Amino acid sequence: MPSLRSILCLVTVFCCLFEGSFSFNPKHLNLSLSATHWSSAGATWYGSPDGFGSDGGSCGYGDVVSQAPFSSMVTSVGPALYKSGKECGACYQIKCTKHKSCSGKPVRVVITDSCPGCVSETAHFDLSGTSFGAMALPSQGEELRNAGLLEIRFARVACDYSGKTIAFHVDQGSNSNYFAAVIEYEEGDGDLGSVELKDASSSDSVGDEQWCAMQQSWGAVWKLDAGSALNPPLSIKLTSQYSGQSLLAKNVIPKNWQPGATYRSVVNYL
Repeated sequence: MPSLRSILCLVTVFCCLFEGSFSFNPKHLNLSLSATHWSSAGATWYGSPDGFGSDGGSCGYGDVVSQAPFSSMVTSVGPALYKSGKECGACYQIKCTKHKSCSGKPVRVVITDSCPGCVSETAHFDLSGTSFGAMALPSQGEELRNAGLLEIRFARVACDYSGKTIAFHVDQGSNSNYFAAVIEYEEGDGDLGSVELKDASSSDSVGDEQWCAMQQSWGAVWKLDAGSALNPPLSIKLTSQYSGQSLLAKNVIPKNWQPGATYRSVVNYL
């Protein structure tokens, strides 16, 4: 007799496959660390002039956006780029050339927030004050921010966090039957298309591993309502949205895990 959790996992996987059968999601080649295909977008900024926009924003990263490796170089984006949170963590190079204070040199920003009202252009970046000023010539950040709205160029690039590994910040509401976490610092594509979880006892009668598909709760938060107690350590499998690359963080959540704690894996995409 299959367990309740096994049934729930199979139902979740079936639903994901059924939903995916009606959509075409072409996968792309690996992203480069340097921009190759530039497009036009509008750009504004919010928050304090030298700040990080808002406290983590709708992706759920919290105050880590002000710390390395994000270092306040973050942005909110309009619905076309935010994609209901699927693009949280994606990296872009941006540059401006049409204002006297523009340096014309590209800088990299990470999507950490959404701007639902940013729909006047096909693509719009509502940047942190730090990110907006970084497009300026030396000592001209204030002059550039005073311009308000700019036309910029942007391009999708790979994320590179200088050897930092993927981390899982466990949601405060997690318990033995319910697990949720913010997933941070994915290099390469930066985004996530699917996340799966396996506990220490998840195998069928012939010994095959059983993975449960997690659901995107909101932003960069993924959750699993297991239906019964999870047996740690927990392993988490990540698949990127952009290229479909998969990565396994084996036993990343230890036996004595605690809500609110952050657990760092030993893996990343680069």
